[in-house]
Amino acid sequence: MDIHVVRQGDSLFSIAQRYGVPADEIYRANRLGDIPFLVVGQALMIPTREITYTVVPGDTLFAIARRYQTSTGSIIALNGLKNPDALTPGAVLRIPVREKNYGYIEVNGYIEPSVPEQETKTVREAGEYLTYLSPFSYQVRADGSLKPINDAAMLAEAKNFRIAPLLVVTNFGTGTFDTELVDAILNNTQAQDTLINNMIQTMRAKGYYDVNIDFERISPENAERYNDFLRRVVKALHPLGFVVSTALAPKTSAFQTGAWHGAHDYKAHGEIVDFVIIMTYEWGWSGGPPYAVAPADLVEDVLRYAVSVIPSRKILMGMPLYGYDWMLPFMPGGKWAKRLSPQDAVKLAAQVGAQIEYNEQTQAPTFKYYDSNSIRHEVWFEDARSVRAKLLLVSKYDLRGVSYWLLGLEFPQNWLILDSMFNIVKVVP
Repeated sequence: MDIHVVRQGDSLFSIAQRYGVPADEIYRANRLGDIPFLVVGQALMIPTREITYTVVPGDTLFAIARRYQTSTGSIIALNGLKNPDALTPGAVLRIPVREKNYGYIEVNGYIEPSVPEQETKTVREAGEYLTYLSPFSYQVRADGSLKPINDAAMLAEAKNFRIAPLLVVTNFGTGTFDTELVDAILNNTQAQDTLINNMIQTMRAKGYYDVNIDFERISPENAERYNDFLRRVVKALHPLGFVVSTALAPKTSAFQTGAWHGAHDYKAHGEIVDFVIIMTYEWGWSGGPPYAVAPADLVEDVLRYAVSVIPSRKILMGMPLYGYDWMLPFMPGGKWAKRLSPQDAVKLAAQVGAQIEYNEQTQAPTFKYYDSNSIRHEVWFEDARSVRAKLLLVSKYDLRGVSYWLLGLEFPQNWLILDSMFNIVKVVP
């Protein structure tokens, strides 16, 4: 795979000619039927089996092969080089592209219940790329009981792709995570016993592989009580063959406090549970000012701290499958930004005549436009470039894998990039 950024004057035909790839392959890979025309700054996936490289003074065949993680022999064979030790500056070499050369990872995808037909479609579209599927969510009640969801259709489709379902248990309620509720449970061993028993019964009855505990906005003073609760969960579930994971807010130090972060003890979770999902997104969020949802530089700050206290192979890095459209000027407490898929973001840019810019610091695409009411907007989203930048962090820090929020939003490029870089582990036989 290669990535091409659309420039003024580009056409699908000229891009296809440049890369030597049939135009219909580029069209299908990027689902351009959803978008009225190409947008300047738009990133396109090019389904190439080779790329081109222009030799510069000082280049050696060995250095070029190392840069592109291929062999000198394959470059020599592909280009018919008679004297590989004498490269001519300005000469164009064909470089074979290696696929899946970043190893093996696990991939989780969160999914929200909708209607059976839509759930089945969502799982089917991403199924071959998923290790885990996480229906969001079974909400805990104060007595330790669980509010059930209708997950039959999504679990049935998951089986067809050998996807291991994760039972997501949250303290979510009334539109947000309930501090009073989770604090009460962490201070009530009887409620905890009831909750653990209900998790076991649900997992057995529905075929869940893992429990993913996503308790958020816990009072910081209850951090150790949360750790103790997790120890009790692991003690009860491991003998039964179940896996235990948690979701963690993004932190850059052990001393980071606050409603979202204070009770999430990275070091303890790394010691207690089988793996963690770090929610490395929502820097730019619908109720805040415009910004990249998952800026690569800030995501890396979190990972740098995380791997210092958690074994790297226990970490799934969070990845967003969405962006936001903010109205300007941003006013605290004003109208929240609209969530949109990356595919819809490019479609919107085409419709309003915007040019897409790419922010190098955050490694994220963005654009501004005026709507029909002359209100200015700012959009931040994800594209092939931003996905690749974050997936390279998975390789750099030797992580267990990635976790996507949220399945069902159109982003075909993400799956192409993921599939070209990694082998996806399936834990279900």
